[in-house]
Amino acid sequence: MGLVSVLLISFCVLSISLVGTDNIVVGIPTTLDGPFKPVTVPLDKTFRGHAVDLPDTDPRVQRVVQGFEPEQISVSLSTTHDSVWISWITGDFQIGESIKPLNPKTVASVVRYGRLRFPLIHKATGYSLVYNQLYPFVGLQNYTSGIIHHVRLTGLKPNTLYHYQCGDPSIPAMSSTYYFKTMPASGPKSYPSRIAIVGDLGLTYNTTSTVDHMIGNNPDLILLVGDVCYSNLYLTNGTGADCYSCSFSQTPIHETYQPRWDFWGRYMQPVTSKIPIMVVEGNHEIEKQVENQTFVAYSSRFAFPSKESGSSSTFYYSFNAGGIHFIMLGGYIAYNKSAHQYKWLEKDLAKVDRTVTPWLVATWHPPWYSTYKAHYREAECMRTAMEDLLYQYGVDIIFNGHVHAYERSNRVYNYTLDPCGPVHITVGDGGNREKMAIAHADEPGPAAGKFCWDRQPDYSAYRESSFGHGIFEVKNETHALWTWHRNQDMYNSPGDQIYIVRQPERCPTEPKNHGRLSTYFSRVLTRRFPTSAEIKKPVAQTDETRSISALIDRSI
Repeated sequence: MGLVSVLLISFCVLSISLVGTDNIVVGIPTTLDGPFKPVTVPLDKTFRGHAVDLPDTDPRVQRVVQGFEPEQISVSLSTTHDSVWISWITGDFQIGESIKPLNPKTVASVVRYGRLRFPLIHKATGYSLVYNQLYPFVGLQNYTSGIIHHVRLTGLKPNTLYHYQCGDPSIPAMSSTYYFKTMPASGPKSYPSRIAIVGDLGLTYNTTSTVDHMIGNNPDLILLVGDVCYSNLYLTNGTGADCYSCSFSQTPIHETYQPRWDFWGRYMQPVTSKIPIMVVEGNHEIEKQVENQTFVAYSSRFAFPSKESGSSSTFYYSFNAGGIHFIMLGGYIAYNKSAHQYKWLEKDLAKVDRTVTPWLVATWHPPWYSTYKAHYREAECMRTAMEDLLYQYGVDIIFNGHVHAYERSNRVYNYTLDPCGPVHITVGDGGNREKMAIAHADEPGPAAGKFCWDRQPDYSAYRESSFGHGIFEVKNETHALWTWHRNQDMYNSPGDQIYIVRQPERCPTEPKNHGRLSTYFSRVLTRRFPTSAEIKKPVAQTDETRSISALIDRSI
């Protein structure tokens, strides 16, 4: 056998050895290698942290349809694979002191769909609405939306491509033909290929870079963890600012410029008309108006599987994506034990069958474990109210936004390193107009004396100030690959990457008809807290030998 043949065989053996079963790529650290010593990536001095909004003259945000033709088309999921929601808007918004809302009954809500592009043999009808943003002060401009349509499609097959048109065929005013792909059926070996996680997106030139990178990663689903278009960084006359509180502090009410919502919907349509998007509310969606109404645009523009998941609110709901059960929670409504949200959460968690959906992922806007000065411990009351419940049921990962930077925690519970605690990931770095979070709560200077830590806490594994997004890829019942991408990097150059590994034998979850207290104590007895000396250094992503050995030892 020649030298070339020997080298070729050796290369093939090495290539095979770098991939375990279920496509687990070695050379990437896992949470089993942790907890890791905290890492802070120094701020790149060349990084432009100031984002500039797309103007209303940008062709990507202008209205291009005529009459009552559909625009701002989007797809969102229901609770299971066999159902999705199609949403769109017909008619244009109005803004001014004198507005006359459109009549939703004048335009039908119809979707024609099928597995073939032609003919579209199925038909579904839904409902429509119009919302207003009104201000009880002279000189402020009121707003009324176009007609917003929501139609639920049912009886869909799993992991299947469907084509659809939406609109009113009687006018006629139908859209072009679009397509979407349903989620896999729920099961322990059935998962979407990639799920994009993004927060605090906005509508800036940095946003466009984030979205381009995200689409380059071919996600099957998008989770937007709050703060959508930042319309409340504008007065009703369209004047914008980088910081509402410092620029518009003398206005009589926290105004918003609602057309920014329409601009965002138009810009995102090429994405959301094909890839399902699931949204949870952030603080920039509060948008207070007349009679103290809040969250009206958020609750009107998106379709939520609230009713299907037993929720009576658009602020919290759940759904399955293959073998993952997602719980979307509200950080800006009541969450204590007597609140409807908490009671719903208890019921939803109790119904989760981990033999069908092994992965349990929770999402809300303000993070519990962030070490940035911005919004530090702002959600402490929510953590105190809900953390025990999520821990007892074995939530694996928690995604948040709000803080305009990236941070990943070690497994943590009640500020203590815990191998059975969830990994908390903050991705509030989508690219909005507000400033990037740079200062840390543990640094000397402005934060000194106001916070408990004088160094990066042990629970914080990695933090970096940059714009970007994350990709979540579940490989099997126990391993999921998390990758964070910076906007300034190439697609194949991750900023942070780790396998999040479940240990169901070590960390038992809440069984059916079993008291939570005994489950809690069983978890305490099976876990072992690491000492400071045992906290490991970050594992180099190129340290293949160590990762291969660890992979074999764990018999993946």
